[in-house]
Amino acid sequence: MMRRLANIALLLVAVAFCYGLQVSKPHYGDLIGPIPARGKPGDTVVGRGFEIHAEKIEFARKLTVDQYGQTKILTTGGVWAVVTAEFAARAQSTVVSVASWRGPTGLTYDQTERLSFMNGLLPVALDPGLPRKARLIFELRPDEVSNATLLVSEKLVAALDSQAEISLGPVTTAADGLPTGTVDMLDMAQPL
Repeated sequence: MMRRLANIALLLVAVAFCYGLQVSKPHYGDLIGPIPARGKPGDTVVGRGFEIHAEKIEFARKLTVDQYGQTKILTTGGVWAVVTAEFAARAQSTVVSVASWRGPTGLTYDQTERLSFMNGLLPVALDPGLPRKARLIFELRPDEVSNATLLVSEKLVAALDSQAEISLGPVTTAADGLPTGTVDMLDMAQPL
């Protein structure tokens, strides 16, 4: 009888131990996910293959662009966020291809494809010793601006590779709900 109770107790301990292992183990996505290189605007964030320095962030209601000799005005249902950044390759030539904006609620916005005809956007080819500037342009809801994170990586699936994560911090909002300093029109023809 005593032996049977000892076996049942040992079985219950083994079940509790296995359950503890199951709920505490990392998920597969966490094991092979991107390796974060963190910073804030103004810092040089150093990843494995590239460095990024986010110089300025501007917000606008509309963008003006030149396409085939004609000026076009692009509008959005939210707000345009334009990040000007300088990129540099580390040890070998590389291409930085992906940028996303992760808002405070966890929603992620990829760089807009509406401006794919413009120069100075991602993807940007980098060679060591030759830094290049580029713009990262996003269409966002106004409530996704404050306390957001800019995510930049070399490829779409940054598994087991570095990903720059730039914490943008709090942004004050005006009475209309847009970020303070939002301009009505931002000219994309201006030099970087």
